[in-house]
Formats: sequence, structure tokens, C-alpha cells
Amino acid sequence: MSKSWSASLEHGEYAEDRELVIQHGIEAVEETVTGTYVNLVTPDNFGNPEDYLKSILEERFGESITAKYVSQCGCGGYVLRVYK
Repeated sequence: MSKSWSASLEHGEYAEDRELVIQHGIEAVEETVTGTYVNLVTPDNFGNPEDYLKSILEERFGESITAKYVSQCGCGGYVLRVYK
């Protein structure tokens, strides 16, 4: 992606498969261009993505990213913003 964007990892099979959320979250960060960010919108039933996704992304991408929790959506999901 050449601009900042959002990846919806919240509904359907994502709501039941945390590993899929992690896998597609990694892929979304890989697709994000340096100088932009991706909002990873994750299911509410897994809780705050800072608790299970942020550390995995930081381990994988190191200092090339900065990840921070933004908010909980009105629909219940969570948003983790990953700057690249």
C-alpha cells in the first residue's frame, strides 16, 4: 500500500482464529510502505492486541516499526496502529 490504510481482521474466521489474525497482521505490515501506517482492526474476543500481537510484530520487524494501541471500536473490535 502506498498510503496509510486499515486491515479488517475482525469478522468471520478471524473472530475464531487468533493465529490467522497474527498471520494476516504480519502480512499487512509487510504490504505497508515505509512512511505510512496500517490500522490492524482485531476481534474483541481476543482482547487488546497489545497483549498478543504487538510483541510478535516488534520481534519480526524490529525497529522498522512502531506499534501502539489506538482504541476500541464502537463495534467492539480493537485497533492497533503500526507505523512503518
